[in-house]
Amino acid sequence: MLKLSAKIVLPLCLLACNSSRAHSPRIMPEQLHVPAGNKLALELHASGVQVYTCQAKKDDATKFEWAFKAPEAQLSEHGMAVGKHYAGPTWESMDGSKVVGKLEQKVDAPGAADIPWLLLSAKSHEGNGRFEKVSFIQRVDTKGGKAPATGADAAHVGQEQSVKYTATYLFYVPGS
Repeated sequence: MLKLSAKIVLPLCLLACNSSRAHSPRIMPEQLHVPAGNKLALELHASGVQVYTCQAKKDDATKFEWAFKAPEAQLSEHGMAVGKHYAGPTWESMDGSKVVGKLEQKVDAPGAADIPWLLLSAKSHEGNGRFEKVSFIQRVDTKGGKAPATGADAAHVGQEQSVKYTATYLFYVPGS
């Protein structure tokens, strides 16, 4: 009979458990489901910052807040840079194609310090390439990026704060 020591079995069990978790499907909130007739075409990872500007609150000019200005992130695929994400919101590929999104739905991220998960529709396109036929975009798996909780006051009006974030962007195109 073959005897395996705990030094061999335990690491193998841990590896198997971690592998199954790494490949488990993402649970997508119902509000972020892409309409039928669209298929996933591209998954990109973003790493960068969410930029906020200190300004007076719209409903009370005597109080201040960090208002969202724009994202600034690098897009990568399999660890290689493939484009950038910036105000619009715009996703631009190194091939010159661009898609600008329009917010459709938003849900809180699982983590309290993480920016929301989003569903966006394509508002406009530019150029030929990987983004030319995008119909919908989902932002999921966010880490970080929420506006600072403190420091917004009259002395800081107009100043910017950049908050690091990462996210996964899923791009859909028409088709089934």
